[in-house]
Amino acid sequence: MNEDRIAGTVKSATGKIEEGFGKAVGDFKTQAEGKLKQMSGTAQDLYGQAQDSAGEAIDTMRQGASSLEETLRNTIETRPYTAVFAALAVGWLIGRTGRPSY
Repeated sequence: MNEDRIAGTVKSATGKIEEGFGKAVGDFKTQAEGKLKQMSGTAQDLYGQAQDSAGEAIDTMRQGASSLEETLRNTIETRPYTAVFAALAVGWLIGRTGRPSY
C-alpha cells in the first residue's frame, strides 16, 4: 500500500465525517465540501491502486524475463548442438527474408 492509497482513504473518511456533520447541522455547504473530499479521496485511492498494480505487473514481467533467461542458459549448457542448430536456423531464416528471391 503506497502513500496515495493511505492519503486517499484518510481524505475520503474525513469527507464522510464532514458530510455527516453538515447533515446534522443542516449546513449544505459543509455537506457538499464533504462529498467533494470523498470523491477526491476515492480518486487518489484509485490512483494509488493503479500504481500498485503497475508495480506488480512490472515485477511479474521481470520474473518472466529472468525465467526465460535461465531456461535459455540451461538449454545452451545442456544441449549445445541443439542450440547451435537453432541459432543457424534462425540466422538462415533472417537471411532469407532480407534477400529478394529470383
